[in-house]
Amino acid sequence: MIFDIELNSAAHYPVAEIVELSPVIEAAGFGAFWEGESNSTDPLILLSGIAVRSRTLKLGTAIYHIFGRSAVTLGIQAATLQDMSGGRLLLGLGVANKTIAAWHGGTFDRPLRRIREYTDIVRKTAAGERVEYEGEIYTTGKRFQLSWKPAHPTFPIYLAGLGPQMTRLAGRISDGVFINMATPETIRKIAERVRAGAVEAGRDPDKIEIITKVRVSLNPDRAIARSRLRQVLTFYNIADHYKDMLIASGFEPEVTAVQEAFRKSGFKAAGKHITDAYMDKLPVIPGTSIQEIKERLAPFIEAGATRLVIPYVPVTDPVIEDARRFIEAWGKNS
Repeated sequence: MIFDIELNSAAHYPVAEIVELSPVIEAAGFGAFWEGESNSTDPLILLSGIAVRSRTLKLGTAIYHIFGRSAVTLGIQAATLQDMSGGRLLLGLGVANKTIAAWHGGTFDRPLRRIREYTDIVRKTAAGERVEYEGEIYTTGKRFQLSWKPAHPTFPIYLAGLGPQMTRLAGRISDGVFINMATPETIRKIAERVRAGAVEAGRDPDKIEIITKVRVSLNPDRAIARSRLRQVLTFYNIADHYKDMLIASGFEPEVTAVQEAFRKSGFKAAGKHITDAYMDKLPVIPGTSIQEIKERLAPFIEAGATRLVIPYVPVTDPVIEDARRFIEAWGKNS
């Protein structure tokens, strides 16, 4: 099992300090560093900094959405980071949602077709192929090709997916699925759909990765460890797509209570409905030791995860030092 780390959940980590911390992350035995995109720091810029401070650490985007830049631009960026890092890019892509699309002047429609075409263009561009793409949604014009021959022209592309159609598509066209905020039982169901999609496309289902996020906090005081995880879970209980998945996972009463409190009294009131009992059923771990955290990650591995991403949620300030303590403790326990 490969364990990775992400540092952008529930707190802003100073970018320069994450770059300085990256050799410690690599030494602790994590397989990759992942960075997501919404209104936070830019993944590929941060990953470029980490690339020059590390040697073996993989560099992942979890998740770069398709509305922030053209597919050709992302292909150029991917090829550049591949050359800079010696081929360590793991590219996670997703269609985001209506809100994020609107931030970039985009329209959230036909997500399956959009991600299929976008992925195709990125691959061709980053491989140094001539790109003259004419799709139903995207076109690239004539005679585009990189001005250099990429040293590492191929890399894995993973699709963020929760629902039946997107997860089957991930199995058909990508190297795996990237799953966020899913219980072990939901992971098991998603993995089945992804592998079924691979079989439909004539691909080997055993070669498709199932990458899963499980958020973690670490503090000797369990109540403190729970504190910021409660904020994270409040957000996911009111967020598009995720609230539906949580309801489908059997948490309709809990999700309804959070949403009603949010509508009536706002975010802080909604958070009071993330009880300890509810939190302990969700894919978060308020741990008091590294050993406990690793033990509680076991059900996600048993459910079919092939790679576990741990977004670390700090509970004390300064947040970068909280993260450092977790990373060093993880390394000592490896």
